[in-house]
Amino acid sequence: MRAEVIQASDGARLMARIYEPDSPSQGSVVIGGAMGVRQDYYAAFAQWLAGQGWRVTTFDYRGSGDSVPDTPHGRLRGFKADLHDWTRDYETVIDHAHAAQPDQPLYLLGHSLGAQLPGLIGNQHKVSGLLSVAAGSGYWRENAPQLKRIVPCFWFFIVPLATRLCGYFPGRRLKMVGDLPAGVMLQWRKWCLNPRYSVGAEGEAARQRYANATFPVLALSITDDELMTLRGTHSLINLYENAPREVQCVAPNDLSVRRIGHFGPFRREHEALLWPRMGQWLAGLSRSAAA
Repeated sequence: MRAEVIQASDGARLMARIYEPDSPSQGSVVIGGAMGVRQDYYAAFAQWLAGQGWRVTTFDYRGSGDSVPDTPHGRLRGFKADLHDWTRDYETVIDHAHAAQPDQPLYLLGHSLGAQLPGLIGNQHKVSGLLSVAAGSGYWRENAPQLKRIVPCFWFFIVPLATRLCGYFPGRRLKMVGDLPAGVMLQWRKWCLNPRYSVGAEGEAARQRYANATFPVLALSITDDELMTLRGTHSLINLYENAPREVQCVAPNDLSVRRIGHFGPFRREHEALLWPRMGQWLAGLSRSAAA
């Protein structure tokens, strides 16, 4: 693994990590992380995937993880970034990975938010497929039951008040999501309160971006996901209306384990059984693209 600084077109500096395979590469994989989750979380899985012959890139969106700059008023207070910026960050990393292996296929492995933003990127022609893991639309009425009980308080009271008081969302202090730029959090709030999620909140231009995607999409819905539901997964994947798409359910019983959950797929405890399946699903996307 080597760390790299990738610069976006507007000058933003993104911290990324490249995992090079020892054996000939099957292609590139860019891992798009979940909201508030640092790229460190995917390190073990990325290293394992590189061992299977993939060139893997992980990164932190601007204003998160290692991509947080120092500002005069604190690390995030007053830092300007929203989900459109994070979409451009995704585009930048895709461009960087594609340039390294222009003749090889490039796949996205999106965890939660990381499977939502690819519908909005402008360089979809460089993407050969998307493996969506534990991702859904985010619309609050489609959240898992235990989450749905508390999100009205979260979206209508905690988020507006905490963001206004701090100049960013202090999620680490609140033990909710993680520290996030104000613009990201408030725009995400807008998405999660709309029945059509990003497309409903952002309008026709966003709907058309998703509709332009023609790369195959395979979504893994985790049956014991404490945040996302199967219904929410279908709502998200159906935004990719012109893409070959499929949803598969993954249950703890399938792996003879007690629990997987929203964050479990990337934990090392699932290296023996789930990770090989995820590798097979990635390889299967190449067959779908060729069909």
